[in-house]
Amino acid sequence: MRFDVLTIFSEMFSAYLREGILGRAVKREIVDIRLVNIRDFAKGAHKTTDDRPYGGGDGMVMKPGPIYRSLESVERVKGRSLVILLSPQGETFDQAMAWELSEWDQLILVCGRYEGVDERIRLTCVDREISIGDYVLSGGELGAMVIMDAVSRLIPGVLGGETSNLEDSFEGGLLEYPQFTRPRVFRENEVPPVLLSGDHERIRMWRRTESLKRTLEKRPDLLEKAWLTPEDEEILAKLKKERHLAGF
Repeated sequence: MRFDVLTIFSEMFSAYLREGILGRAVKREIVDIRLVNIRDFAKGAHKTTDDRPYGGGDGMVMKPGPIYRSLESVERVKGRSLVILLSPQGETFDQAMAWELSEWDQLILVCGRYEGVDERIRLTCVDREISIGDYVLSGGELGAMVIMDAVSRLIPGVLGGETSNLEDSFEGGLLEYPQFTRPRVFRENEVPPVLLSGDHERIRMWRRTESLKRTLEKRPDLLEKAWLTPEDEEILAKLKKERHLAGF
């Protein structure tokens, strides 16, 4: 998988791309991330990438020329390539979309700034617009990092375990079950005995039940779209009955 990130603040990515899972994936050449400085494609002595909006109003708008030229400079890999604009008007990013994007060979991420980009870039150069949430950020750089992180985790070889990404929160539409590690007792709280039992079926059932319970308590809206088996439905009915009897 290759990511090309178009930004006027490429230094924001430096530390992020050196550390953690994504940093190791880059070093092992499983993921290829290339930063393109939009300012390098601006004209004039000051390399200006923004200007005042036509029609008046506060703020500045990113000029179309530098973005267009920077997009033209990106080498397209053989296979499927997608140009994404990070925008508050875009589709909301979620785990299902991360899986969808992981099927592409190249993602070109355009990071807007200020009041946004000239509309003609949106109309003529962009395949898809994506937002990481309903809130305002100073630019698309954080959104680009979120997408690269979430998508990279789904690429074979990036994570240590073959099924690690399948057990994360939001996989299958549910929140992840509680996790414990050593020591066995911490501040008078002990690890659930079932996790020490060595009984794989009991552990599986406990984890699935806890996953459903946590989702029901914290994000019940997810259950409407979750992929539930008949066993899940039975567990969920029991959990709802318990909550009802407890007055919830």
